[in-house]
Amino acid sequence: MRKVKTASGATAVQIASKTRGVRTIVEHLGSAHDDAQLAVLVAVARDRIAELRGQGEFDLDALLPTPSATAAPTVTGSRSRVLWEVLEDAYAALGFDAIGDETFKQLVLARVVEPTSKADTLRVWAALGVPGTPSLSTVWRTLARSIEHDWRGRAAAAAYAHATRAGALTLVLYDVTTLYFEAEYEDGLRKVGMSKERRVDPQILVGLLVDAGGFPLEVHAFPGNKGETLTLLPVLDAFRARHGVEELVVVADAGMLSAANLNAVEDAGFRFIVGSRTSSAPHDLTPHFERHGNAFADGQIIETVRTMGTGAKARQRRVVWHYSFKRDKRDNLTLNKQIERAEKIADGSRPAKRDRFVTIDGKSVGVNWAQIEKARTWQGLKGYVSNIPKGVLDGAGVVAAYHDLFQVEASFRMAKTDLRARPMFASKEESIQAHLTVVFCALAISRHLHAATGVTIRRIVRALRPLRDVVISIDGHQLTAETPAAGEGAEILAKLRSAAGH
Repeated sequence: MRKVKTASGATAVQIASKTRGVRTIVEHLGSAHDDAQLAVLVAVARDRIAELRGQGEFDLDALLPTPSATAAPTVTGSRSRVLWEVLEDAYAALGFDAIGDETFKQLVLARVVEPTSKADTLRVWAALGVPGTPSLSTVWRTLARSIEHDWRGRAAAAAYAHATRAGALTLVLYDVTTLYFEAEYEDGLRKVGMSKERRVDPQILVGLLVDAGGFPLEVHAFPGNKGETLTLLPVLDAFRARHGVEELVVVADAGMLSAANLNAVEDAGFRFIVGSRTSSAPHDLTPHFERHGNAFADGQIIETVRTMGTGAKARQRRVVWHYSFKRDKRDNLTLNKQIERAEKIADGSRPAKRDRFVTIDGKSVGVNWAQIEKARTWQGLKGYVSNIPKGVLDGAGVVAAYHDLFQVEASFRMAKTDLRARPMFASKEESIQAHLTVVFCALAISRHLHAATGVTIRRIVRALRPLRDVVISIDGHQLTAETPAAGEGAEILAKLRSAAGH
């Protein structure tokens, strides 16, 4: 840090880096005209330097001289008031204040800022300067109450009220993910089940229901060995029972596609759009192939009918197929890479794994060219199964609705990365459920702030956290100085004010 006298007699405070004798000004913090202002800028500089040190952004070999013992002003505390108030405002705007517990709110907001264990959350509160934070024993009691009094239900009711302020919801998106545990033994919830990562650890299955913009509406935990298709109807039933929803379309990926599951969803009164496995394309599109070959125009939509189920359970399902030239190029690139791997396995230059298009007949290993040729017939195609009549929603509308499914995937990524949803510090089912309630509320706040600013929650925290209020003691008097917002922080605050109508 440098303190430089200006032409006006003020003292400018700057953060500087010195490398091989060359000094570079990293950031200019402002100019002080008296001791109090100087003490504020010094305190701000210290916080900023600590932040940059943690980010590894520049060399800090010999930065800040120890303040003179004769300096009158003394910094007695600081807090990230701006960031905390932004999060508190979001919590209130979503209606989560209806839960009525300050400790729970502080747990949710701390998770948005820095997701960590519940015990380590006390450190996060201290670093932020949050006043009136609870003890660890109070945290545990609060989490127990969240289960006892169904605070997730209250949060879901508030989230639904927020999502429907502009009108009733007619479409929701659903997907599932797995959260694993590094544990030796299974229990009633943590079970070894199918894992896309091929893990053999106990896991739980988490189902997330969101609106078309990715805002969370429901989160449910299921045993890790439960089939994905069996989670959809319980979540939809809980959603309808909670909010009294009658007309609803649910969009889900091909993992939910089974004749029995779709029959059950339909019998429960729901409409659906579910991704179809592309391997069904040759069967569904046989009439088209017979008349036109496998040529398609970019954006072409073809509607077919498929019989799903057997016997008395068989039903005719509407299938919408959509061709995209961009998807065709991507599929072709993927297919060629898979063929290349299969050829290397066949010639012995690569060990055999669970690769596509590889045939093993006794001791011989080869490439299944017939299967490859078949796969080329559905390049660029994507199918969607629906029980919505064509007169209600045309093929283009079905395709457009399914494309919104990336929003639930984005919410899962946010929960897993930014909010670290995996409850690695919890072992009992009650603790896991309480943890998911905290994560649900934190995800809702994150999506709400992202929608208002267009900025990710990580960038919001990074920009606003350094804006600290510094408390200075001078001759027995307490003064509070605020760090002025600049750059991205100022832009974010302006967007939030605009979104709030201020």
